[in-house]
Amino acid sequence: MTPSGGATGASGATDATGASSGSADGGAAPSIHDGWSAEQIRAAERPLLDAGVPLMHQAASALAAVVRDELSEPGGRVVLLAGSGNNGGDGLFAAAELCRDGVPVTIVPTGSRLHDAGLTAAVEAGAELDRSAAAHPARFVATLGPATLIVDAMVGIGAGAPGLRGAAHDVAAALLPRVVERDRQRLRVIAVDVPSGIGVDDGAAPDDGVLLPATVTVTFGAMKAGLLRPPAAALAGVVRLVDLGLGPHLQGVPLVRLP
Repeated sequence: MTPSGGATGASGATDATGASSGSADGGAAPSIHDGWSAEQIRAAERPLLDAGVPLMHQAASALAAVVRDELSEPGGRVVLLAGSGNNGGDGLFAAAELCRDGVPVTIVPTGSRLHDAGLTAAVEAGAELDRSAAAHPARFVATLGPATLIVDAMVGIGAGAPGLRGAAHDVAAALLPRVVERDRQRLRVIAVDVPSGIGVDDGAAPDDGVLLPATVTVTFGAMKAGLLRPPAAALAGVVRLVDLGLGPHLQGVPLVRLP
C-alpha cells in the first residue's frame, strides 16, 4: 500500500504522494480537506475488518515507504516509540519491513505492553528491543545522532483527553529539546496517524506542551479532524493521507470541511 494523497501542513503546502482519484476498493477516496472524528473512522473500518481486510498491514507498508523516503542520510537509523495499542502495532509491522530492507530499528516501548504479533515480526526481522530507554530517557536521547529518525507510534485515535502519560510523557519530554532544535543535531519525527498527545477530534494540545511536533504525519484511511484544527495542524508537519478504502463506509458529515 502506498500513500495516496496529501494534506496541508503548517506551511500551507500540499504534499501529494501517488495521489489517486479512487479508493483502495474502487470507491471515492476521502478528501484531504475533510476531517472526520475518531468514532466515524472506527465505524468505517469495522466492515472492512469484519471482511478480513488487513488494514494494519496495509497501513504499516505505507508507513514503511514514507520512512524509507525520509531516511536520506547515510547511516540513518530508526527509533520506534511504540505504544500499547494498534498505533504501536502499525509501527511494529512497519519496523519489520524496514529491518528486512536492512534499516536498523530500535524499539522503545512506551506503554504497558506491545502488540504481540507486531513485536514478534519486528524482532524476528532484526529490530532491537530496548526496554531500558523509557526508564532512563535522557541517557538514551544523548546517544542519538542527527541521522536518527523518530517514529512516533505511542498513541493513536484511541486516546482520550489530550496529553501523554507515564513512559510516553517521559520519553517525549526528553526528546522534545532535540526535536525543536534548529541546528544539525535536530531530530526529525514521523507521526503515525496523529502526533501522539493531540486532541484527535478538536486539535487540542496538551496543557504542559509535551508532545513531539512532526516533520511528517502519515495518517490512515481518512483525515482526522484534529489534524485540520489549530493548534495541532501546526504540529503535524506535512500530512500524508493513506487511502485504505474507507471512503464508501464513512457516515454522516465531517467534523471539519476546509475549502
